[in-house]
Amino acid sequence: MTDASAASREAAGRAHGSAGSRSWKMKAVGRRPTAERMNGIMPTSNARIVLMTSFLPNYQLLATWAERHGHEIALVVTPPGGSAGSGEYGASALAGGLGKGVGLLVTGKLRTVAAPLIAALAPDLVISAGFARLIPQAILDIPASGALNLHPSALPAGRGPNPIRLVYEGAETIGATLHRTEAAFDTGAVLSRRERPLPENLSGPALLAGWLEMFAEVVEEGADKALRGETGIPQDPLRVSHAALFTTEEQIIDFTEPAAVICRKAAALNVLGTRAHMDLPAVGGFSVRHVEPLNFSDGTPGTVVAAHDDGWTVQAADRAVRVITGDRSPGG
Repeated sequence: MTDASAASREAAGRAHGSAGSRSWKMKAVGRRPTAERMNGIMPTSNARIVLMTSFLPNYQLLATWAERHGHEIALVVTPPGGSAGSGEYGASALAGGLGKGVGLLVTGKLRTVAAPLIAALAPDLVISAGFARLIPQAILDIPASGALNLHPSALPAGRGPNPIRLVYEGAETIGATLHRTEAAFDTGAVLSRRERPLPENLSGPALLAGWLEMFAEVVEEGADKALRGETGIPQDPLRVSHAALFTTEEQIIDFTEPAAVICRKAAALNVLGTRAHMDLPAVGGFSVRHVEPLNFSDGTPGTVVAAHDDGWTVQAADRAVRVITGDRSPGG
């Protein structure tokens, strides 16, 4: 496929058939317009969708929604590369997980490569989800019913590349929003929004499951509104907050903090893979997969109370925590 690496082209070709730009144009030209389209009415079924994502579960969620409503995901666009944090991120994961007949375009050239191919498909919607690049106006202007974005916060709170930071910094809820995509990140009118309390058994996978559940709900509600021509509700500028990426220092567990804070931060860091780390003189540095609070206290913060096959019990500011570790950190 245009601009993909040789390996990605080969994988995509094996999984999804023809990968040349000519095939996309022939498919688009051969599309028979429905009576609704001929009369200028946007369809609420039989819609053609282009999805922009780097995360396989996002594709799976949108594919389930599309199949339920008779829509077609004609193309998935993803940037080159992947993520060390999760085996479900990146072009390789998508190439192996797309449905039969779904095209995969691997490119970082959105204006010069992606935009012409998307235009040839004449989509009704372009939906982005877990796509960490600014989508150019050349693509936003293409879909008949507009471009939409799935964002894992209750916008306008948590705009930016790392809305998981809201949980890290103490939020007691998680949220999801489907909004219209504009030239700036996360600023468009809201079509659907959800917000719920944190999971009772707090962990990275539990947070991710909560977000995916709300994603399904806001897509179900909001995409239909978009196809019907609803513009959405403008975001309240007085409620805007921004969520920056985690620094290296923020990813290291601080055992001078209370146990509940440590557990919450570890869960937030580990939503998309293991990013939390610990570094104690007694044991060295390790990745931290999960932290659970315990009901006793023993020693000063940072004291290693007990060793286990899969980690340690360590004293936090107010009580001990059970730390389940992964690999030794580089240099640890």
